[in-house]
Amino acid sequence: MSEKLSPRILITIIFLSFAGQLAWAVENQYYNVFMYNAIAPVPLYVSYMVAASAVVATITSILIGALSDVKGKRKIFLLIGYTFWAITTAIFPFAGVLKPVIVAVTVAIIFDCIMTFFGSTGYDATFNAYVTDVTTLSNRGKAVSIVQLMSLVATLITYGLSGFIITMFGYFFFFYFVGALVGLFGITGALLAPEPETLKPLNISIWEHIRSTFRKDQIKNYKDYFLVLTGAGLWGMAVNVFFPFVIIYLQHYIKISLELASLLIFVAILASMIAAYPIGMLIDKVGRKKIAVAAVFLESISLFLFALTTDLLLLTITGTMWVFFMTVWGIASGTWIKDLYPEEKRGQFSGYFILFTVLFTMVPGPLIGGWLASEFGIPTTIGGEAGFIPTPIIFMAAALLILLTVLPLIPAKELKDKKEVESESE
Repeated sequence: MSEKLSPRILITIIFLSFAGQLAWAVENQYYNVFMYNAIAPVPLYVSYMVAASAVVATITSILIGALSDVKGKRKIFLLIGYTFWAITTAIFPFAGVLKPVIVAVTVAIIFDCIMTFFGSTGYDATFNAYVTDVTTLSNRGKAVSIVQLMSLVATLITYGLSGFIITMFGYFFFFYFVGALVGLFGITGALLAPEPETLKPLNISIWEHIRSTFRKDQIKNYKDYFLVLTGAGLWGMAVNVFFPFVIIYLQHYIKISLELASLLIFVAILASMIAAYPIGMLIDKVGRKKIAVAAVFLESISLFLFALTTDLLLLTITGTMWVFFMTVWGIASGTWIKDLYPEEKRGQFSGYFILFTVLFTMVPGPLIGGWLASEFGIPTTIGGEAGFIPTPIIFMAAALLILLTVLPLIPAKELKDKKEVESESE
């Protein structure tokens, strides 16, 4: 495989990562804002929705990832996933017109789970494996940094425009607009995507494919992969203590408008976006492990500082810090994990990536955050519904929990390039 990414593969990665991350950015933040502001200001309702979608994402990713390995195809799963992902993103706000509140909450959770099924089919299971299929050890850091860069662009657009669009045109228009963008870029990217040259069908069933991973003789081979995944799971659990409530916290605790709250995150993401590609190059040069470990400690410090201030300028500076170190972690750990995918199991192992980074993070994390927001929150009433406003404790708790990430990273090893191994043996 060429060390350079072809223009077609590069465009495919850009389009698919942009569309996917746009949809996930809206789901991860503005589904929660809609639930809190338009249905009921109960933090635990947000937690339940995040947890339910995490379960769906995990099951979908493992099964569809394994299926794409067995069939030796990625393109068809990309196309189906992104097409219906766009449609299901657009229908979410219909849940808000239902009464009583418990019905609206239930339907919103169901809609989120349906959207997540298609999103996980297209992105989590298939696109994650696809990036590994079409890259090598020497250019994967750059490719993952492009994915992270497009994630930041998508998130930048989301936070930069969402508050204004929702205020001016309402939630329905906002979700229609996002669904249209996801469809435009996602379907185009899926149609452009060439099937990976090295991908071949496997003459086994899905269940045999999954079961073979957990044979005693195989587990040892995957030790480093699962160590890094455990670190990613601990990181994600800590981040999800506060992240589903960021806009809610800024809007209702700091008491700034939805537009300004979104704009604050926009500025933080813009700064991180500028640094994303150089970080990928640095990771290819310095190594995945050193950068990942440094990001853990710096993220913890940034969250503590963010929790200690209510000044808008300081919130912007410290918010930029924790978003930046999230970006650094995402590129370093994501590249490290992709290095360790076994070639014939990349789809399935993309599913395990979601198991550790979604189910093991987005179930306990938001539940901890929702409990803290309820137990130590400020009572409030929005639209006649009683609830609680999250307080800085969610960021402080996350700052402490995130330090656990380092524990499994210490014994984990990086995969060395063949050229490097040969030079060491000479």
